[in-house]
Amino acid sequence: MVKFIKLCIVLLIAFQANAQEIRATFEINTDNVPGSNKQVFTTMERSLSEFVNQKKWTNKKFKQQEKIDCAFILTITSQPSSNEFQGTLQVQSSRPVYGSSYQTPVLNFKDNDFSFRYTEFENFQYNPNGFDSNLVSIMAYYVYLILGMDGDTFAMNGGTEYYDAAENVVNQAQQSGYTGWSRKTSGINRFNLITDILSGTYDGYRSALYIYHLNGLDLMHSNQANAKANIEEAIQSIKGVYTRRANAILIRFFMDAKSDEIVEIYSDGARYDTSQLKDDLTRISPSNLSKWNSIN
Repeated sequence: MVKFIKLCIVLLIAFQANAQEIRATFEINTDNVPGSNKQVFTTMERSLSEFVNQKKWTNKKFKQQEKIDCAFILTITSQPSSNEFQGTLQVQSSRPVYGSSYQTPVLNFKDNDFSFRYTEFENFQYNPNGFDSNLVSIMAYYVYLILGMDGDTFAMNGGTEYYDAAENVVNQAQQSGYTGWSRKTSGINRFNLITDILSGTYDGYRSALYIYHLNGLDLMHSNQANAKANIEEAIQSIKGVYTRRANAILIRFFMDAKSDEIVEIYSDGARYDTSQLKDDLTRISPSNLSKWNSIN
């Protein structure tokens, strides 16, 4: 019995030491796909969950409470053939706020360049030195993007190695013929997004991720006034990106994840002069004007 208990302890320690980094949920919406054979989507959902959640994506050790919560929502809009699929992919991730039970949204992005081939029960394997499957490459890209953004919220430029890995996915997929992997003249796609994140021109975006989360939200439990001031500093950093390039996709990227939260932060708790903040928010994100006007 003693030996058995020792063996269980060793196995538990080994499991914790090699705990994967991602805690992802998957949902596949097939309402727009005719036909009654939906089993392939059930299998796909299970295989994607196992692939993303069981693969070790980094060489770091993540504790169970450090796993990154994220969600992948696949909406299949058409099925041109038995193994061809087209649709959209919504990717969301969050991270815990220190001293609270609150999970703050970090990433909220809809990928409209989503098409792939899939044969039921095929084995998902990611090859960093080549391109084998568009579905696998897209999943790997977003896992690395999630890891990179999470890293940036805990340390200044803490996500660089993961952004580099995402860029490598893009480079390997360049010649695949699938959309989303090459530069787009306007709007957001996978190529433009990672290129801009790694560009020094938009360093203010990554600085904002760090200041907003570590110096802002993580301080809310102990000093709301300072936390709000630091979050405004993060928004000033985003304003700096706007000054350099008013149509920068990273501004929209940031606001898609944070606009609702910003309103909640400055409409509750310790009083704070929001006059300059509201002016800046209106300037850099006019599409959210109704939200900014609701800030007390």
